[in-house]
Amino acid sequence: MSIIIGIDPGSRITGYGIIAAEGRGWRYIDSGCIRMNTEQALPDRVKTIFNCLSELIAQWQPTQASVEQVFLSNNADSALKLGQARGAALAALVSQNIPVAEYSARQIKLAVVGTGAAEKTQVQHMVMQLLKLDKAPQADAADGLAAAICHAHASANLARMDLLSLRRGRGR
Repeated sequence: MSIIIGIDPGSRITGYGIIAAEGRGWRYIDSGCIRMNTEQALPDRVKTIFNCLSELIAQWQPTQASVEQVFLSNNADSALKLGQARGAALAALVSQNIPVAEYSARQIKLAVVGTGAAEKTQVQHMVMQLLKLDKAPQADAADGLAAAICHAHASANLARMDLLSLRRGRGR
């Protein structure tokens, strides 16, 4: 069993989701949003992201992580703030030696919904269905869960390809 934390970084709201990947299935563990005080200076918000994720890592002991990549923005200031939030998330993960996979928003939506152009409500709905949740998680938390599901799906596919390769005598 792998415990996977998925992170949707943001300078105002960082969503996270934690799942257990068990065989071909996934089990919901936790999810939520780290909400920053927008009155705070950016360095303080970055510290909040790092500290909150560090606490989650200590609590749930994830063995793998998935972080949404930064998308290109027309607003350079927003892109820089997002990059710093993402950097805080990456630092919290790698400081605990957790392997990190990175996926674009399009890849995550494609893995969870079946289309890379899915709306947030579609992602919420599919996360709810895939994890058998009673209610839809908050949008940013659903994005964190979707990142974790995307990685679980990709990891399972890579493991199957490795197994097929070994069976055909093409092992590493």
